[in-house]
Amino acid sequence: MNIKRIEPAAFSDEPYTPIPMAPVTSNQVACIGYDPSTKTLACQFTRGPGHIYHYPNVEPELHAKFVAAESIGTFFGQHIKPLPFKKFPAPKAKGEEAKAAA
Repeated sequence: MNIKRIEPAAFSDEPYTPIPMAPVTSNQVACIGYDPSTKTLACQFTRGPGHIYHYPNVEPELHAKFVAAESIGTFFGQHIKPLPFKKFPAPKAKGEEAKAAA
Protein backbone atom coordinates (compact mmCIF):
# COMPACT_ATOMS: atom_id res chain seq x y z
CA MET A 1 0.00 0.00 0.00
CA ASN A 2 1.42 3.38 -1.00
CA ILE A 3 0.82 6.09 1.56
CA LYS A 4 1.37 9.59 0.29
CA ARG A 5 3.12 11.64 2.97
CA ILE A 6 2.35 15.34 2.94
CA GLU A 7 5.22 17.50 4.12
CA PRO A 8 4.39 20.28 6.57
CA ALA A 9 4.30 23.79 5.15
CA ALA A 10 7.45 25.84 5.59
CA PHE A 11 7.54 28.89 7.84
CA SER A 12 7.11 32.26 6.20
CA ASP A 13 10.19 34.41 5.63
CA GLU A 14 8.11 37.52 6.32
CA PRO A 15 8.26 39.19 9.73
CA TYR A 16 5.57 38.05 12.14
CA THR A 17 2.99 40.66 13.10
CA PRO A 18 0.91 39.51 16.08
CA ILE A 19 -2.86 39.61 15.72
CA PRO A 20 -4.86 39.37 18.96
CA MET A 21 -6.73 36.07 19.06
CA ALA A 22 -9.62 34.77 21.12
CA PRO A 23 -10.22 31.12 22.06
CA VAL A 24 -13.10 29.36 20.32
CA THR A 25 -15.02 26.18 21.04
CA SER A 26 -13.79 23.67 18.47
CA ASN A 27 -12.00 20.33 18.38
CA GLN A 28 -9.79 21.61 15.56
CA VAL A 29 -9.34 25.38 15.95
CA ALA A 30 -8.07 26.77 19.27
CA CYS A 31 -8.04 30.53 18.60
CA ILE A 32 -9.13 32.96 15.90
CA GLY A 33 -8.09 36.56 15.33
CA TYR A 34 -8.65 39.15 12.63
CA ASP A 35 -6.92 42.36 11.61
CA PRO A 36 -9.44 44.41 9.61
CA SER A 37 -6.81 46.93 8.48
CA THR A 38 -4.90 44.22 6.59
CA LYS A 39 -7.83 41.78 6.14
CA THR A 40 -5.71 39.06 7.75
CA LEU A 41 -7.30 36.12 9.55
CA ALA A 42 -5.15 34.41 12.19
CA CYS A 43 -5.68 30.85 13.42
CA GLN A 44 -4.03 28.57 15.93
CA PHE A 45 -5.01 24.92 16.09
CA THR A 46 -5.74 22.54 18.97
CA ARG A 47 -3.28 19.89 17.75
CA GLY A 48 0.41 20.36 17.21
CA PRO A 49 2.91 22.80 18.68
CA GLY A 50 0.73 25.90 18.31
CA HIS A 51 2.05 27.47 15.14
CA ILE A 52 0.16 30.56 13.93
CA TYR A 53 -1.36 30.70 10.46
CA HIS A 54 -2.18 34.01 8.77
CA TYR A 55 -4.66 33.99 5.89
CA PRO A 56 -4.36 37.28 3.94
CA ASN A 57 -7.14 38.98 1.96
CA VAL A 58 -10.00 37.57 4.03
CA GLU A 59 -13.07 39.78 3.83
CA PRO A 60 -14.68 40.83 7.14
CA GLU A 61 -17.88 38.97 6.21
CA LEU A 62 -16.01 35.67 5.88
CA HIS A 63 -14.35 36.21 9.26
CA ALA A 64 -17.75 36.97 10.85
CA LYS A 65 -19.29 33.82 9.36
CA PHE A 66 -16.28 31.78 10.55
CA VAL A 67 -16.52 32.80 14.20
CA ALA A 68 -20.33 32.46 14.15
CA ALA A 69 -20.35 29.03 12.46
CA GLU A 70 -22.19 26.20 14.18
CA SER A 71 -19.12 24.04 13.53
CA ILE A 72 -15.93 26.11 13.33
CA GLY A 73 -13.89 23.08 12.25
CA THR A 74 -16.25 22.23 9.39
CA PHE A 75 -16.39 25.87 8.27
CA PHE A 76 -12.59 26.03 8.39
CA GLY A 77 -12.27 22.92 6.20
CA GLN A 78 -14.76 24.18 3.64
CA HIS A 79 -13.91 27.88 3.43
CA ILE A 80 -10.56 28.75 5.06
CA LYS A 81 -8.26 25.75 4.56
CA PRO A 82 -8.13 26.14 0.74
CA LEU A 83 -6.91 29.75 1.06
CA PRO A 84 -3.23 30.73 0.77
CA PHE A 85 -1.56 31.21 4.14
CA LYS A 86 1.62 32.20 5.92
CA LYS A 87 2.86 29.97 8.74
CA PHE A 88 4.75 31.31 11.75
CA PRO A 89 6.42 29.38 14.61
CA ALA A 90 4.48 28.91 17.81
CA PRO A 91 5.04 31.73 20.29
CA LYS A 92 7.40 30.86 23.10
CA ALA A 93 5.81 30.46 26.50
CA LYS A 94 6.74 33.06 29.10
CA GLY A 95 10.04 32.11 30.67
CA GLU A 96 11.27 30.12 27.64
CA GLU A 97 12.97 33.19 26.20
CA ALA A 98 15.18 33.44 29.29
CA LYS A 99 15.99 29.71 29.14
CA ALA A 100 16.93 29.97 25.45
CA ALA A 101 19.23 32.94 26.13
CA ALA A 102 21.02 31.22 29.04
